[in-house]
Amino acid sequence: MMLEVVPRFIEKYFILITVLLSGIALIYPPSFIWIKPHIPLGLGVIMFGMGLTLDFGDFREILRKWHLVGLGVFMQYVLMPVLAVGISFILGLPAEAVIGMVVVGACPGGTASNVIAYLARANVPLSVTLTLASTCLAPLFTPVIIYLLLDKQVHIDFWSMVQSVFWIVVFPMLDGLILRRIFRKRLEPLLRFFPSLSIMVIALLIACIIGLNQKTLLAFPALVLLAVILHNGIGLVAGYGLARLARCSKRDARTLAIEVGMQNSGLGVALAVKHFGAVSALPGALFSLWHNLSGVALARRWKNAQDSE
Repeated sequence: MMLEVVPRFIEKYFILITVLLSGIALIYPPSFIWIKPHIPLGLGVIMFGMGLTLDFGDFREILRKWHLVGLGVFMQYVLMPVLAVGISFILGLPAEAVIGMVVVGACPGGTASNVIAYLARANVPLSVTLTLASTCLAPLFTPVIIYLLLDKQVHIDFWSMVQSVFWIVVFPMLDGLILRRIFRKRLEPLLRFFPSLSIMVIALLIACIIGLNQKTLLAFPALVLLAVILHNGIGLVAGYGLARLARCSKRDARTLAIEVGMQNSGLGVALAVKHFGAVSALPGALFSLWHNLSGVALARRWKNAQDSE
């Protein structure tokens, strides 16, 4: 009986759980920053769980939706950088914050988007494909966009990015797909626990991010936080709206919204610190916090909407 109650409780109250853990991390960072070295492992566990719920046929379907991948990549590398510049100009952000906004806007989709797509019951194979496509293009597109908008040069290690995404996303998901194919019926009793496990892992990872960036978050300028919220929110809405205009299904439109609205903010922070200084990393640090919280809230809303349909 308890085995049934706990997963239902976690799924019902995962926003409250996330906010509670985040509050603890903000007050006492050491309670969660120890998780930092294990972040790739945590994401890998979630991707393995996703693989157990999918089939190879789900990815074959993506071949017929190649135009959606193109649309998603286009929005990622055109819409988000333009939004970053527009929002920064309207709010009158200082130069360092503008640089940080543009760097984040020029980054590819983050692996956390795959987790949010899973929790939102969106199209996970499409989400993974979009993340892989935008990540593989990042070493070319991200430096070019930053140069065009900021007239500054940056360098991204192509193979390092590809290897990271392979070991965190592709490899564990492939393992899950293979195990499901071999032990299909034997694994069914375990599958109902993976949504709640994924929720707890993502809540812990968000708390870790908050703990690692506590000083930055407590000292943040309100205007930069507003810029980050607008950037993420408009990206989500525009991603969904443009996808629907392109006659995508609601499920695929939700997937594109998540992919477009959630950036690889970790890469944004690293590039900002390396090439422009710590102050320019503030938008990326705030984005790391905000896009995860907004993504979790959106996943809950869309999951409930799908359950009621």
